[in-house]
Amino acid sequence: MAESEHADPAPLAGITVVALEQAVSAPMCTRVLADFGARVIKVENPDGGDFARHYDDVVKGQAAHFVWANRGKESVTLNLKSEAGMAVLHRLLDEADVLVSNLAPGALARMGLAADDLKTSHPRVLPVQIDGYGAGGPISHKRAYDLLIQAESGACAVTGYPGMPAKPGPPVADISTGLYAALSVMALLYGRDRRDRATPGPVPAVAVSLFDTMTDIMGYQLTYTQHSGVDQQPLGMSSPAVAPYGAFRTRDGQTVVLGTTNDREWQRLARDIIERPDLADDPAYATNSDRVRHRDVLNEAIAAWCARHDLAHIQKTADDAGIGNSRYNLPSEVVAHPHLSARDRWRPVDTPNGQITALRPPPVIEGFEQPMGPVPGLGQHTDAVLSGLLGMTDDEIAALREQGAIGPAYN
Repeated sequence: MAESEHADPAPLAGITVVALEQAVSAPMCTRVLADFGARVIKVENPDGGDFARHYDDVVKGQAAHFVWANRGKESVTLNLKSEAGMAVLHRLLDEADVLVSNLAPGALARMGLAADDLKTSHPRVLPVQIDGYGAGGPISHKRAYDLLIQAESGACAVTGYPGMPAKPGPPVADISTGLYAALSVMALLYGRDRRDRATPGPVPAVAVSLFDTMTDIMGYQLTYTQHSGVDQQPLGMSSPAVAPYGAFRTRDGQTVVLGTTNDREWQRLARDIIERPDLADDPAYATNSDRVRHRDVLNEAIAAWCARHDLAHIQKTADDAGIGNSRYNLPSEVVAHPHLSARDRWRPVDTPNGQITALRPPPVIEGFEQPMGPVPGLGQHTDAVLSGLLGMTDDEIAALREQGAIGPAYN
């Protein structure tokens, strides 16, 4: 939908977010806020900025992680080891509604920006701290990256195959933590005016850890183990919870994924798709628990049927029978997926090195389309933010640059 005069204003229009962020988790949080119309000022070290800028150079010389997680933001370079740089940061916070950070443990406290500090210095700012393990535990001090958290939380143990654990491909811990943080910001902003009227004072702080997020996402597996004493083994492209459910090769060399989630679906799959009424009638497979115990027998029967048919026939037969199915795709095939193009899911996004295309955010909101602003160059908006938001003169900005408090002028 093209933006029109009838479009609703952005839900977070007028909200200013200052971000002290690196990598994925906090940038994902602030990207979501920017997609909903918040002004996000990304404060970066003049010496290289967010280290995710340098992971690779595949996107017109830019890193894929960075362009994905940082559109719609303004980049301001500040040397926060300098007194003048910290003074500018405090002036930015005077104008801000939210501070989002995922710096290393203890970094904010050393800068005088911990939640308790902000209650005094910037009581209107909502502080959002994303960290690895949360406060108060024996490993709270440890650095945390997505793989480390996925291993610590048990996610790798339930991914892959028995004896061959694997990290889930997407950075699930980072992304989910960023989304939880963004949801927390939106909820607290929504209640801010009512809270001010009822109990005036500093806004509550938000702390979201990657470990807490991933242990929550592991809810099914942890609940199962807690009550059964069994560590479920990973099953590749299948599920330990239901059967039959998995990936099968087709006659034309493709891979189809078929699944059942209840007894009625099992009956339809056995009778109407693979034409095995003997399996449907056998009490040994009557319930899901029965089928989980005998998944190898059922998988063998389904695999034999799939091997005799092409993917298109299998999918049409499954659709007609009301059985869930999908095609196993490579990322290159998803990029060209007809369902994305038919639903107009791609949008142009500007970057310092030229325009790219990116997928629209998942929420489809009547009357509003997320702006998907440009990906910023390092320090691209330093002068504009300092002059426009803080009212600094050219001479004041030049003096900060001469002191090394801000990065070089952006070209």
